[in-house]
Parts: sequence; structure tokens; C-alpha cells
Amino acid sequence: MAEYARVVTFDADEAAIEALVSEISSAGGPPPGIAAKRITVLADRAAGRIVVAVRFGSEEDLRTGAAAFEAMSPPQAGTMRRISVDEYEVVLEQEAP
Repeated sequence: MAEYARVVTFDADEAAIEALVSEISSAGGPPPGIAAKRITVLADRAAGRIVVAVRFGSEEDLRTGAAAFEAMSPPQAGTMRRISVDEYEVVLEQEAP
């Protein structure tokens, strides 16, 4: 069965990166109404960029989750601006032996 990912890229200063990571890690799981299976947060601190990839088990879950994420506000600390939102079908995932 296919999985789907919503990948969002932000320009963010150090305070916003730390606030977002803290908010996500302290939540202990996805917000209510979001059937996310996994979240990955990647930061390029030197470039002031952060990428948040959220994995869903179905296209319907992705659509529902996307609507919920759209209604959320960025963290209060620092400055953060969304620069792209992309959606993908996960076609391969492989771990090193």
C-alpha cells in the first residue's frame, strides 16, 4: 500500500528553528486529527532553512493532515516564512544493511 509525504520548506532564524523542534518533540505525537505516521525535521542552520516532512498512510490522510497543518500558526519565537509545500507518493524507502 502506498504512503504519502507532505514536505514543507521554511526560511527560519535560529530561534524559530529551536521553537519548532521543541514544539514538535514535546507534543509526543501528531496533533489531534492528523493521522501522521512519521515526521522528519531537517535543518540547515547556516542557510536559515528548515524542512519538515510528514508521512501519511494514505492519500486521504495526507489531505486531512494538510488541511489541519494549513490552519496552524508558526511558533511565536523567531521569524519563520514558508517558502514551499510539496506532496509526494513514497515509492521507495530502503535502510542500509
